[in-house]
Amino acid sequence: MVLKVINHPYAYDMKKLCTVFFPFEKIRDDGEEDITVTTADMGGRFVAEASAYGKTVKKEYEPKQDEDMANAMSVLLFSALSELTGYTPEWGILFGVRPAKLMHRYFAELGENGAKNTFINKYLVSPKKAELTAEVMKNENRIISLSKDDSFSLYISIPFCPTRCAYCSFVSHSIERTQKLVEPYVDLLCKEIERTAEVAKKLNLRLETVYFGGGTPTTLTAEQLDRLMSAVENNFDLSTVREYTVEAGRPDTVTESKLLALKKHNVSRISINPQTFNDTVLEAIGRKHTAAQTVEAFELARKCGFDNINMDIIAGLPTDTPESFGKTLDKAVSLGADSITVHTLALKTASNIVTGEEPFEFNISVSGMVDYSDSALKAAGYVPYYMYRQSKSAANLENVGWCNAGRECLYNVYMMDETHSVFACGAGAVTRLRNPENGFIDRIYNFKYPYEYIDNFDEVIERKEKIFEFYNGNNE
Repeated sequence: MVLKVINHPYAYDMKKLCTVFFPFEKIRDDGEEDITVTTADMGGRFVAEASAYGKTVKKEYEPKQDEDMANAMSVLLFSALSELTGYTPEWGILFGVRPAKLMHRYFAELGENGAKNTFINKYLVSPKKAELTAEVMKNENRIISLSKDDSFSLYISIPFCPTRCAYCSFVSHSIERTQKLVEPYVDLLCKEIERTAEVAKKLNLRLETVYFGGGTPTTLTAEQLDRLMSAVENNFDLSTVREYTVEAGRPDTVTESKLLALKKHNVSRISINPQTFNDTVLEAIGRKHTAAQTVEAFELARKCGFDNINMDIIAGLPTDTPESFGKTLDKAVSLGADSITVHTLALKTASNIVTGEEPFEFNISVSGMVDYSDSALKAAGYVPYYMYRQSKSAANLENVGWCNAGRECLYNVYMMDETHSVFACGAGAVTRLRNPENGFIDRIYNFKYPYEYIDNFDEVIERKEKIFEFYNGNNE
């Protein structure tokens, strides 16, 4: 599609809105295409014109002098695109990743009703989504209040999986192709953990949460997991840790020996992620396990003593149906999952769904799937405590973490809210530093791929010095 921006500086907002309505289109600024959008400031009169396959809609508006001009242009384009497509996204013109954080800002200024009305009237968010955002914000705030100025979290990256899921865009690699890298990777990761702990100790920081993510951490052997967690245990002060999570996301990687290794190191929370309990859908997305294996892994984890188990499911997967999705959600509830995270499928550029030979279309029933998850989980006593949004999500919908009382994932909230610093170790890991006084954020990036991480490990360690620079005042 072609997007023309004339006489105004809101190109970024216009592009984001076009992506909401046409997520598969590559956006150019010139040429001839079947879809064209023009937004212009004609001397104080805003114009938005959109055309697609022979249909054209044109809207005009004269903003007031004290009006938010970017918002006014966005609302105008939203109106034109909604009429053109017959589709009104529930999140309106809001495209930010962290809606609860924005809700918190308006809540502080205007109170709860004022904040929700701002979402509805200024950003055109549906009342249902505004209400959900306010509820998530309240639950997040209880967790955020636990963090102190000297708090931080620790993230450990394990970028290996049994196979790569069709929807995945993370830095993760099939264990079959990268087996020779795993052992040297674990050796060096232990050294990075040791150095990171030295930095934290010198800065007198307080560790709140530990999170092993990936990839799939339980792709590693029980012995490798034990070595890594021993490195954490032997180098960090864990006496203040409120939560210790390890993703065991792929059921086909879960064994009793691995679970016992996690218990040995006081891991308090794990994820066992079905994504779906439909074997046909599992095959379509490239997950080499069955729904029955997910149930077996969950029951084994309960047997090993885990009383805080999360399950991820995805709305909008290829070949899935509303009935099948409903059965998946109901199964996770009936198993007694302590928390259930409902993701909306997002088509990321690097995923096999996008790059593969077979064309993919969003599941048109995804809105109904998400609506069902909201009502069913509330009815089952779960509460929404965590939310984020991604670009190119089906129907522009959200990802929400739901939990039983006291089973929130603190790390997820701290990450999404950017509450405090997160020291990250491993390939693809990003250390995020936050100044508690002014909220300034800085980042330190590790090398993306395991082979790069291994080949450039000395530089990985050198970059830890930037943490000292940040905490010693170079963080304005």
